[in-house]
Amino acid sequence: MLTERKRILGIDPGSRLTGFGILDFTGNEAAYVASGTVRSLDGDFPSRLRQIFESVSAIVEDYSPDVVAIESVFMHKNAGSALKLGQARSAALCATFSRAVEVHEYAPREIKLAIVGTGSASKEQVQHMVVSLLSLSAAPAPDAADALAAALCHGHQRRMQNQLGPQAVLANCDSGR
Repeated sequence: MLTERKRILGIDPGSRLTGFGILDFTGNEAAYVASGTVRSLDGDFPSRLRQIFESVSAIVEDYSPDVVAIESVFMHKNAGSALKLGQARSAALCATFSRAVEVHEYAPREIKLAIVGTGSASKEQVQHMVVSLLSLSAAPAPDAADALAAALCHGHQRRMQNQLGPQAVLANCDSGR
């Protein structure tokens, strides 16, 4: 039986640093393709959003993902920061609309739980587990590691859904939050 390959683009949105990570999943096996960080440090906020949009558009064009796994917005202590994060997330997400891709959103705690085993894991713990799970020779930048973790989380959710059925996965996700 031939197993279909799915290319997953993970995105960790940020108004100054947006991580991306690309994995190919064939069956249960994840293969690292690429990762990095989109830096939008200079200029006014609309210019930074344009940089995120254009950079993610180029990534989508270069790598042709089948699926996008993006981290959802979590509530910051500062409402202004949460709004900026939401806008950066939207710029990254809109950049994927040129392709017919599935989009899946995961809460930061859900991603950490899937990768590290606890929803309160630190960035360093996520980085360590990404290196271990993907057998990488070096640690990716923290935001790139978070994006790879989002892609891994989706790949694992997809595998569970194939094995157990969609209702079992939904019940598992609801209990893990």
